[in-house]
Amino acid sequence: MGTLAEKFGVSIDTIRRDLDQLDNEGLLVRTYGGAVSVAMSSRVEKAVDVRLGMQAAEKETIGTLAARLVRDDSGVIMNGGTTMLSVARALHAHRDLTIATNNLLVPAELDPAVWRELYIFGGAVRSTTLATTGPTSLRIATGGAELDIRCDLALVAVGAVSVRGGYTTSNVGEAAMMSEMMSRATKVAILADSSKFEKQLFAQVGLLNAADYFVTDARPPKELEAALRDNGVRIITPESAPRSVS
Repeated sequence: MGTLAEKFGVSIDTIRRDLDQLDNEGLLVRTYGGAVSVAMSSRVEKAVDVRLGMQAAEKETIGTLAARLVRDDSGVIMNGGTTMLSVARALHAHRDLTIATNNLLVPAELDPAVWRELYIFGGAVRSTTLATTGPTSLRIATGGAELDIRCDLALVAVGAVSVRGGYTTSNVGEAAMMSEMMSRATKVAILADSSKFEKQLFAQVGLLNAADYFVTDARPPKELEAALRDNGVRIITPESAPRSVS
C-alpha cells in the first residue's frame, strides 16, 4: 500500500479505504498489505494471504456455527484451509478437546485452555495452504509404528460443492487426506461458504451423503439444498441453527 500511496500522492489510509471500497464492490480481493484483481484470483490457486481476505465475514459465521457441533472432552479432526482458522478461534469456550489437524496455522489460533492434546499430521507441506498432505495416522515416538486413530467429529472445509460433483477441492493429495479424515470420524461436518455453491473442482473429496452436516453462511440454491436433504445431510445456516447442535 505504501507504493500506491507514494505513486498517487495520497496517504496510506486513503489507499486502504479505496481498496476496502473496491473489495466491497467485488472489483478486487483484499489481502494482507494489498489486493489482487478478481480475474487473477479466480485463475490461479489462491495463496494463504489471498484467501485470508476472501469471504472473511462468512468464514467467521461458519466458524461460530461449526464450533457448536463440538462437545467438550471429545476428539476432533480439522483439515487445512483458512475457514478452519475461524473455527479454531470460535472454540475458545471449549475444554478438554483432543484435536488432530494437518493445518499448520490452527495451533496458533487455538486458546491453550481449549485442548488437552493437540496433534499435527506429518507429510509434505503445501506452500499455498500451509497444510500437510499425507496419511491421517500418528507414529509412536519410540518405535515408529503407526497408530490408527478415531475421532468424534471431522470438520472438513472444501473448495466447492455441487449436486453432481459432491464435495471437491483443487488438489488430489488434499482430497485424499480429507476423505481419509472423514472415514475416521463418527460424524462429519462439511464447511463451505456460499461462494462455493454449485461449483466443481478437480478432485472429489466425497459424495453428498459422505457428510452428516453441511455448515454454511447462507441457504443453498434450491436444487443443492434438496439434494443435501435427500442424502440425509443436515444443513446448518445462521437462520436455521440453534445455540447448540446435537
